[in-house]
Amino acid sequence: MSYGIPAAEPSAQVPVCPRHPDRPSYVRCQRCGRPACPDCQRAAAVGFQCVDCVNETKRTTPAVKTVYGGAAATGKPMVTFGIIAVCAVMYVLQWVVPGEWIYQNLAFANVFATPEFGEFEPWRMLTAAFLHSQGFILHIVLNMYMLWIFGQALEPLLGPVRFLALYLISAIGGSVGYLLLTPGYAPGVPLAGVVGASGAIFGLFGAMLLVQRHRGGDTRQLWVLIAINGVIGFVVPQIAWQAHLGGLVTGALCAAVIAYTPGGPRQGVLHAAGLVGVVLLLALASWLRVTAG
Repeated sequence: MSYGIPAAEPSAQVPVCPRHPDRPSYVRCQRCGRPACPDCQRAAAVGFQCVDCVNETKRTTPAVKTVYGGAAATGKPMVTFGIIAVCAVMYVLQWVVPGEWIYQNLAFANVFATPEFGEFEPWRMLTAAFLHSQGFILHIVLNMYMLWIFGQALEPLLGPVRFLALYLISAIGGSVGYLLLTPGYAPGVPLAGVVGASGAIFGLFGAMLLVQRHRGGDTRQLWVLIAINGVIGFVVPQIAWQAHLGGLVTGALCAAVIAYTPGGPRQGVLHAAGLVGVVLLLALASWLRVTAG
């Protein structure tokens, strides 16, 4: 009599990852209970969750907003550091690129440019804010220091996008202030070349002043700082106080749009519309000044 070998018992089905069916997985998602392979596991407060559940949580969880409706960012103010880095790189290029090409093509009211630059080269109103005087290193040092101080305070409050918009529009506002308030301007007569982030920095001054008042904070030290820097613009030669004033007013206008716009789901749209309105106002003022002569 021969004895056959008994057949093996059928094994239980091996769990596999839904996203990778060829990979067995004995670790299950703490949320949905499905198996998840190592590539699809995400650490959770307890155990692991699958990548699908993590993505679903991100989609359904409301984004954390700042007090003024911007996207809340943790850690270092990256926009502030980014602007500082761009200014530093441009300062190095001013020394490295021969023939003052950077200054001649990017400075505002450049004496080397054609007299019609105000009509045909409006980008200079912005690019000039990223250049600084080569003969006075404290020019860039002091501006970047003030940007670092106020950027760390304003960027977390406004959010990165709104802070960047505030800075760039204030830079344009500084150039517009110089264009409007410089005496003796006429078509065909070039103005003295202007470079520097001072207009944008004064825009941060104006924005911080308005934000502090809106939040009920003490503004006395800000007034003193603005007054001291304003007086320096009149006392020290070759400082464009007109750009300081233009940036200050523009920054305050931008901050007013952001701070006093009603909250709600359409707040971001209203902020964008208000800031675009400020830009259009600056463009209109520039056009009227250039055409009026």
